[in-house]
Amino acid sequence: MLKFSPFAIYLVLILLSCRSKQEVPVSGVQEGFIQVTGGKVWYRIVGADKKGIPLLTVHGGPAAPHDYFEPLDALAVERPVIFYDQLGCGNSDRPSDTALWNVARFVEELQQVRTALHLDTVHILGGSWGTMLAAEYMLRKNPAGVASLIFSGPYLSSPLWEADQQMWISKLTANTRDTIRKYEQNGDFSSPSYQAAMMDYYNLHVCRLNPWPDCLNRAFGKIGAEVYNYMWGPSEFTVTGTLKHADVTEQLGLIKVPVLFTCGEFDEATPATTLFYQSKIPGSDIYIFKDASHEHLLEKTDEYLQVVRNFLAKCESSE
Repeated sequence: MLKFSPFAIYLVLILLSCRSKQEVPVSGVQEGFIQVTGGKVWYRIVGADKKGIPLLTVHGGPAAPHDYFEPLDALAVERPVIFYDQLGCGNSDRPSDTALWNVARFVEELQQVRTALHLDTVHILGGSWGTMLAAEYMLRKNPAGVASLIFSGPYLSSPLWEADQQMWISKLTANTRDTIRKYEQNGDFSSPSYQAAMMDYYNLHVCRLNPWPDCLNRAFGKIGAEVYNYMWGPSEFTVTGTLKHADVTEQLGLIKVPVLFTCGEFDEATPATTLFYQSKIPGSDIYIFKDASHEHLLEKTDEYLQVVRNFLAKCESSE
């Protein structure tokens, strides 16, 4: 799930070189706010004048805003592409009320966004925590009009996520591995040594680009730390928040719309676990990006966009 320790944000913004935002020629851009339970959420539609079935994006985190989805603007030559920042992060309201930070409310928020924007028929693309949210939306609401789902870097089970991170940690250099484990045990997540070790991990399994793209840096800068800490916790690797036992694995077979899974070869959402998720949805597709990680959209942009285009075209041709 695009999940980053909030304690590392300041370090990230200092250590990473920033590049200027690359503008993508787009048409029919609309922005605004939608009233949802607990406040107002910001949205942006690119290609609002296009006739294709809209693509609604659901970002990760929890509370890591939409910015790193920016390359998906390119799909707006064919269809409207909708971004929104979930409540508590990015350009949306940031109420301080932990009663709002639960899966049920985020599911309702997704439905409220869809209703407000009149997305009667829609494709949904979730990234990381956004895949859990999209899956829960399908399972809890059984909504009509969802043409397909894309689960990118899927987080669909906290226990499996934790196990995969421990596997990747075991493959780090001894110094980095021991540093992470030391501070995980003593709970000093703000230690510069811990944060430096986290960056070593991020550069292998979150985003392998050097420098990181500006859109990813912006997502870090606008993360909703309160939401992240309450739902996930201060550690990337160990869930201590309300999502600790989250797991929809055994319910995935109830999803009956076309599904595409994507992950990177070195993704936090490992290929093995992503293949396991795929096995739970008969007929679903999977694509694994070589030499890529959690942010395979940013690392392999052209390839990713083509994979998504092909999948959407296949879904629409079969209707």
